[in-house]
Amino acid sequence: MKNSNLYVEFEKAVAFVNNYTDPLAPDLLLKLYAYYKIANKNYDNPGSKTPLINAFKANALIQAKNLQPEEAMEMYIALVKKEFGRSTF
Repeated sequence: MKNSNLYVEFEKAVAFVNNYTDPLAPDLLLKLYAYYKIANKNYDNPGSKTPLINAFKANALIQAKNLQPEEAMEMYIALVKKEFGRSTF
């Protein structure tokens, strides 16, 4: 799967978000977080030192729990394109 167009586009979207320097809305960040974790099959508990942040992250993961990794990649890409423009990356 790592050679698929979906994976390449997902990696580009992730790189774009990681390099974005303006502040982002917390709800957007939580959705991106959940999609990213599921896309990478990382089901570890959130690791923030702040319990409230962990609770929000856990809630975001619960809301996206029924997604398959490929679906999560598609959702991540679609959200980035919606929020930043179709030709963002």
